Amino acid sequence: MGEEKLQNSALTGTLAIDLGSTTSVVAFAAEGEGSPRLLDLPPISQQIGEVPSLLWLSDGSPLIGQQVIEAGRADQDDPHLARDFKRHIGSSDPGNQGESDRAARAGALLLKGIWRHLPPSLRVERLVLTAPVETYRNYRNWLLEACAALPVEEIALVDEPTAAALGAGLPPGARLLVVDLGGSTLDLAMVALQGGEGKAAPIAQLLRLGGRQLGESSRQRLRNAEVLGKAGLRLGGRDIDRWIAAACCPQAPQVPALLNAAERLKRRLSNPELAEQTVLKETSNGAQLMMSRRQLEALLEERGLAEALRQLLEATLTGGRRHGCDLTELDAVVAVGGGAQLPWLRRWLEDNTAPAPLLTPPPVEAVALGALSLTPGVSVQDVLQHGVSLRIWDQRSQQHCWHPLFVAGQPWPSPQPFELVLAASRDEQAELELVFGEPSAERRFSVIEVNGVPTLQREEEVDLRHQICPDFTASLPLDPPGRAGEDCLRLHLRVDADARLQAAITDLRTGRCLLDLSLGHVR
Repeated sequence: MGEEKLQNSALTGTLAIDLGSTTSVVAFAAEGEGSPRLLDLPPISQQIGEVPSLLWLSDGSPLIGQQVIEAGRADQDDPHLARDFKRHIGSSDPGNQGESDRAARAGALLLKGIWRHLPPSLRVERLVLTAPVETYRNYRNWLLEACAALPVEEIALVDEPTAAALGAGLPPGARLLVVDLGGSTLDLAMVALQGGEGKAAPIAQLLRLGGRQLGESSRQRLRNAEVLGKAGLRLGGRDIDRWIAAACCPQAPQVPALLNAAERLKRRLSNPELAEQTVLKETSNGAQLMMSRRQLEALLEERGLAEALRQLLEATLTGGRRHGCDLTELDAVVAVGGGAQLPWLRRWLEDNTAPAPLLTPPPVEAVALGALSLTPGVSVQDVLQHGVSLRIWDQRSQQHCWHPLFVAGQPWPSPQPFELVLAASRDEQAELELVFGEPSAERRFSVIEVNGVPTLQREEEVDLRHQICPDFTASLPLDPPGRAGEDCLRLHLRVDADARLQAAITDLRTGRCLLDLSLGHVR
């Protein structure tokens, strides 16, 4: 009887979890209530809505979030401590596979720990998760596995800068540039919030991961927010902490205690009430860190953060221009993430994104609250970040080359299929092999380790190449066998609403429809 009463009094709604590098935000929107709420999750939350992204992995139940801090474990240099793991989730670096696997396990434990500590008075019908732009596709696959056992009917995903745009509070019809400097990633996105002028207001810009198809059970008119361009880099606030530690204590090993002291120093230097010439101090196990705001800003310039921002901004604006939107068309620039509190970043944005006004909503919870805009009746209209190419045989050069199918900045789902005819390269050819690849960005930065310190390195044009997508390969039989130069197969290629590459294949010689292939995700 008591359990039945509890079930009847439970609040039904949507849960949002924004898994961050240093802090994970948990928010809930109950059905019929206008405003979402940040959730207090004792004993793992540090303050309402905020769970430190920390785990202490022992033989028993792991310590999570605030439990790690209260146990005095957060500053220890110990393999049992898991922190800063978000940056490694979804990494495609084969040399970093072990670190990526450990990060994936830690992230899954954190998500499950948050779920276990939800108030029993809540009944979650829909879970909305957020993902960084740079590693979206692999991060998406990890989330599918990490959340497979959670008892929730529907799971949805929104990329972090788009969620921030939805939570910025601008009216329907607005166009925004979102700059999200989190603990491990720097993401930019240009987003158009559809609606206005008598049109329906936007609900969300989302990608469904599990559960029913969005809109199947809803009679609402399908609406969406449109992503016009985006770019990202695996560099964030924790890397800035490492820069500070290396500048103040160049001989000291970068152990957690030192990096935590650097983070505290960075936070104090970001306080707008402190004068720029003030030199602040922090200590860590006898080591003293001293820095002024001017010295910090000179360090950010020296390490190349300004140039990286210019690179990402230009890549994002290039996508926007394809849709007829540039800086002069923007209604606002929205800065979120912990790094949004840096006076240097705010000033850089004001100088480089004029005339659009700069908005700075609450930096930590903005993404999670924006993600809660998800309701039934949402369509997806996003843009590809990297594009997709097919390796084909060039008759003139007598060698393989890459043929672009979908380019970065192109919208998906595909408005119409892309048609391609494939020819045999030799007589008596019994099959054609489909090999797809993801092209590198035109010119960009990567983050490498130099003497243990994250360093921005420009990738020159000579380094550009296609990365083969192993999940996309397929062999298509030719019956009868093909002759050299003979057109054999027609492909109709499209990207569907789940960002999956679909191929319909017809034999031109017989007119037979051979098969429909569902290939990997091309985000």
